[in-house]
Amino acid sequence: MADVARVAGVSHQTVSRVLNGAPHVRPGTRERVLAAIRELDYRPNVAARTLVTRRSQTLGVVSFGSALYGPASMLDGIEQAARSAGYFVSVASLRSLDTRSVQEAVDRLRDQGVEGIVVIAPQTTAVSAVAQLSTAVPVVAVGAGSGSPVPTVSVDNEAGAEAVTRHLLDLGHATVHHIAGPPGWLETATRQAGWRKALEAAGAPVPEAHPGDWSARGGYQAGLRLAADPAVTAVFCANDHLALGLLRALHEAGRAIPGDISVVGFDDIAEAAYFAPPLTTVRQDFGELGRRALELLVDEVTRSGRPSGAAAGRGRAGSPESPGRHVLVPTEIVLRRSSGRAPR
Repeated sequence: MADVARVAGVSHQTVSRVLNGAPHVRPGTRERVLAAIRELDYRPNVAARTLVTRRSQTLGVVSFGSALYGPASMLDGIEQAARSAGYFVSVASLRSLDTRSVQEAVDRLRDQGVEGIVVIAPQTTAVSAVAQLSTAVPVVAVGAGSGSPVPTVSVDNEAGAEAVTRHLLDLGHATVHHIAGPPGWLETATRQAGWRKALEAAGAPVPEAHPGDWSARGGYQAGLRLAADPAVTAVFCANDHLALGLLRALHEAGRAIPGDISVVGFDDIAEAAYFAPPLTTVRQDFGELGRRALELLVDEVTRSGRPSGAAAGRGRAGSPESPGRHVLVPTEIVLRRSSGRAPR
């Protein structure tokens, strides 16, 4: 820092203010300091700064199912928002969301001095694990729904599913069949709840849901059964990959889309617009999800007034000091050619 101050012709206190983003630095002075930093390729000693400020500017993320579109997009949204806010992100990726695995991941992140932790919790086991966490740093759960004892941010899956099912009913379909996600996933339950709610509100029959597994193969297998039933005229798939498999099965059976059967999905993956035909689906704003999660976590960090995790003691994550707040991020329907009026 002394070398930067010498090259820029300022005091080391001024260099420190520039590095910490202090507002009361003249623009010309700030630019000289930044130019000196670039010239010297100066890198602040993060460990030393943490010892002085007791702030690491690092957040932890416990992730799961990063190969799946939803969890991977949640992680990307959180990382993007954190970088924009000036935070580093340390990620612990898990294969299982049981209580022990989540607690071990949180402990590893605390050892790195994180100031707060986001847990991507798309499964019911994760909600239970978060409820039992023992940690002094604030925790925010993403995708955990309103039942979590810690603050949560999630996509409004139920409203999205209800809206897209109502869209099909408004097109004249007598009812809407459903290919669901796998059991144990919160999105499975909430999307199925929205589908059922729309049917019941319209006084339409509620068919038995077909189980799926988020994959195109699962959609294809369910689609073979649906394609064989001439009474089926509309299907809501719990995600776009299931819809892709369904479309394949319907094409093989000679069922026209949307002439014979209307198909809708959920997620709006990048490929959805290029399905044959292009898929009507529900879009989730993962950038907004990440921003809301980060805002909630930073607010929890500020309200807690605690130092970074390496120096803090333990406590229950869902304690009264950190009351559960639930933020819902809205969805929107993207209309494409795969949905159409009921055949006459």
